[in-house]
This record gives sequence, structure tokens and C-alpha cells, in this order.
Amino acid sequence: MAKWGQGDPRWIVEERADATNVNNWHWTERDATSWSKSKLKEVLVGLVVEGEAGRCEISDLKQVEGEASCNSRKGKLIFFYEWNLRLSWKGTVKESGEKHKGSVEIPNLSEENEVDDTEINVSKKKGEGDVLKDLMRTEGTTKVREALRDYLKALKTEFTLGMILPTKTTVGQEPATERKPSGNTLQDSVSAQSVDIIGVKIPTVKILMREIFNSPADELYSIFTTKELVQKFSKCPAVIEAEKGGKLLMFDGCVSGEYAELVPSQRIVLKWRCRSWPDEHYATVALNFKDMAAQTELQLECKGVPVSNEDSTRQCWKKQYFEEIRTLLQQAKDNME
Repeated sequence: MAKWGQGDPRWIVEERADATNVNNWHWTERDATSWSKSKLKEVLVGLVVEGEAGRCEISDLKQVEGEASCNSRKGKLIFFYEWNLRLSWKGTVKESGEKHKGSVEIPNLSEENEVDDTEINVSKKKGEGDVLKDLMRTEGTTKVREALRDYLKALKTEFTLGMILPTKTTVGQEPATERKPSGNTLQDSVSAQSVDIIGVKIPTVKILMREIFNSPADELYSIFTTKELVQKFSKCPAVIEAEKGGKLLMFDGCVSGEYAELVPSQRIVLKWRCRSWPDEHYATVALNFKDMAAQTELQLECKGVPVSNEDSTRQCWKKQYFEEIRTLLQQAKDNME
């Protein structure tokens, strides 16, 4: 038996900060299905196609069937994906102003075929307007292929961030990156951003947001710490253990973490992560409640978000938390009147 620190270097662990998957030798797998569904919708829905005949737009992602995953073995990434997609499009004929609708079928987007070889079928509802169908078959198909390439590029870069862990020879060689603030104002809910490098050299960003709610601070605080209220605004079963070290699980497991600090009606600090983030990577979320009589100013600081997940994290808080909480508060107000 080799002495400690000797022998096959694949098994030497004492010089790794986390002693995990030494030199990336072991097989690891990450499910990319949920992440892919969101990314495909992001790159496809809203796609605009314009030409002499008129203007078309991908209006909806009606069907997303399939799965995707990424595997790491011996420091190499291996991708598997297979998708059956159906998109809806709508358009307007330039000369007549007539409006028409149709669909785009992508029966087999997979790693077995290049994007240029992937079958894309365009159809239109009965009636006139074939000029729009022709537009979608030509320029439209080209734009859809570009969007699919964007998805695959993101799958191989954004989603895999952190899967190949740094070894002794790479730790400390990656310089911290700097990013200038986006220029958005507090009224746009984002006031500042800064980039840090933490853990296993994952580039991260800090997001600051501010929202005003028509609710006293104690009521708003309860919405974040009461299981029944969390389940109402998230529309999903949840695990809410509102005490220091207590667990948090929301949105069918897409968000998890634990409560690190609770000051009733004033402050909540969470250890918080999205399922699509690199394994075991957490952000620190601080929620500060500023009572303003019948209103409350909620200040959020989310520190340690992977740079590639900055936009999706901001949208998660804005759409899935804040907007849904406002709806819940309005429903409660309506029921009282």
C-alpha cells in the first residue's frame, strides 16, 4: 500500500481544498432537463422574423418533450440531449395586414445530429397567407437554427460551470474578473453588481434589489416564514423551517437552502441556491424589511450568484417571489372588502 500522498495521483486528495472528485477522474452526472426547458423557451419565444412578405414572431413553446444531461469523466464533459419541440408562430402580411398563425415542429434535436441537419417543419392554419409560411420556412428556419445553437452553446458553458473542478495546478491561476454596474436604477429593482471569486473559483455576482409592498413589515415577514403562505404564493408544496439552521425547499425543489438569521419583522438571512447551480454552491441572501406605515420597503442582497445565472436569478426573485407575493396580498385585500 502506498504511503499517504504517494501512488496514483488521481487518488491524492490532501492538496485539494474540498477533496472531492480528485482531478475530475470519477464519473459525475448532472440533470439538465429543467434548465434546458427554461433556456429553450428563453432563446426561442419572442424570436422575430421579418421580410418583404411581412413579419412573424415565435409566440409560444407549446411542447417540450425530452431530456438533457451532462456527464464528467476523466476531466472531459459528455453531453446527452434529445428534444421534440413544437412552437407556435403568428404573423402579419405586409401588404394586406392580414394576420395568420402556424406552428414549427422540431421532432429530433439531439447530439446525434448537427443543428444544420436537424429537421424543422413549418406549417400554417388553413386559408391564405402562404407568403408568411414561406417566410418562416426560409428566414424563420435560419433564425430557429441560430437559437438552437445558442441553447447548445449555453448548455456547454453556462450549465457546466463548476463541473470541472480545479486541481492543484489550476487553483489560484484564474484571476478575478471585474464587471461594471449595468446602470439600472433602484426603480428597475437592481442597484448594483459586483463580481467575486469564491469556493472552487466560480465567478459570482452580487445582486441588489428593492421593492415596495402595500403591507406592514410583520405581515410581509410572515409571508417568507410561514409554510402555508409560502405555499400560497409559490403554488407548490414547500418545506419551511423558520428557525436558525432550519431547512427551506421551494418550487418543486428548484430552490433550496436554510435559514441563517431571523429577526422578526426586520431581517432574514438565507443560505440559498437554485438546483441548476454547480453542486453545493450557495448564495447568501439577506432580506431587510423597512416598515413605512402601511407599506414596507424590502431590500434584497443576493451575494454569490454564479455569473452565468445572474439574469435567471434576478427573474426568479422578481417573477416567482415578488410578483406572486403582490398577487397574494391583493387577493387578501379583495377578500376583506
